[in-house]
Amino acid sequence: MDIKQVKKTSILIILFFLPVIFLLFLYPSTNNYTPLNIVKENVLDVQNLRSNTNPEVVLDDHISVIAFVGNDPESRIKQMSNLRELIYDKFQGFKKFQVVVLASKGSEDSANRLKQELSKYNELKYWHFVFVDNEDAQKLYNNLRSTSNLDATFASDYVFIVDKDLNQRGRLDDRTDREIENNDPIYPLTAYDCNKIAVLKNKMGADDLRVLFTEYREKRKGEFNSSTRRANDLNPDYEKEN
Repeated sequence: MDIKQVKKTSILIILFFLPVIFLLFLYPSTNNYTPLNIVKENVLDVQNLRSNTNPEVVLDDHISVIAFVGNDPESRIKQMSNLRELIYDKFQGFKKFQVVVLASKGSEDSANRLKQELSKYNELKYWHFVFVDNEDAQKLYNNLRSTSNLDATFASDYVFIVDKDLNQRGRLDDRTDREIENNDPIYPLTAYDCNKIAVLKNKMGADDLRVLFTEYREKRKGEFNSSTRRANDLNPDYEKEN
């Protein structure tokens, strides 16, 4: 075998085994991820809202994304389209996943038009509208941990993650690496802005929901080592503040 042939064979072997070696290095670390933080416990279930007109929808035993569209659902087309394309379409095949959208009683026609627009290309089988009095929408929103408020139409640009045990999930520390290096004050990420593609795509979708589904998959296999941090682990005054 001449030198050229030996070099060619060596290069082919290297190209074949290099990806395999890379995956072997990654494999031991697959179970060493950091679970998604609990930022608020005991979230109010929508079935406990007295004005709920869709009682078959429950948060318990589901991984839910909660949105608020208020009394003018059609005006939220941009935010809900982003949510559908970047989150719902990606995770709709996962067991127990759902999107729960709270809308005001009396806005059913507007909500139906919004849903028709959103479902032009895909059926929204796991996308549920729940119609409630504005007071109940405010009650649920107040029960979640957030740095924003519902607007005058009882809607919000922000959506929330609630796990199967009615815990709100998010990040207790959302600082960038540079901010950590600079020892900047800690700030959380408790809700996700539907106007920001990068937040939905990279933080909520690529990281947070993916990690949460991994957690539940490992729980089913009996491989989950719970080290999930809770809000009051980081801040002893959390219960007083919320």
